[in-house]
Amino acid sequence: MAKPIPRIGSCRNGHIGSCKSSRRISKGVIHVQASFNNAIVTITDVQGRVVSWSSTSTCGFRGTRRGTPFATQTAPGNAIRIVVDQGMQRAEVMIKGPGLGRDVALRAIRRSGILLSFVWDVTPMPHNGCRPPKKRRV
Repeated sequence: MAKPIPRIGSCRNGHIGSCKSSRRISKGVIHVQASFNNAIVTITDVQGRVVSWSSTSTCGFRGTRRGTPFATQTAPGNAIRIVVDQGMQRAEVMIKGPGLGRDVALRAIRRSGILLSFVWDVTPMPHNGCRPPKKRRV
């Protein structure tokens, strides 16, 4: 006779999907990754578990409009709206990348009503790491 496969879930009542919405979060970390073509906003709790995320693609922007500052402004609003319902009041912001919407994303986060404890720029900077390709001769 086959053994039943145990259901993997952290909630005590057996509902796997309901645990994410029932979690109460007071403080979190907002990660903004702004590239030239897209912007991704991920909101985690202090341990690093993802609570909510959004990008300019999921907001409905396609093609070259994804890299615009206006598209980058809408992505944090969608992600923060979910987290505010779960009780988040304070957050730290980590911004990565060279994209156009870095400042606009930070302004959108400030307007949302969440208190920011600090803002970090975590863009990776090479300390003259890789050797560049050789010069092109035409």
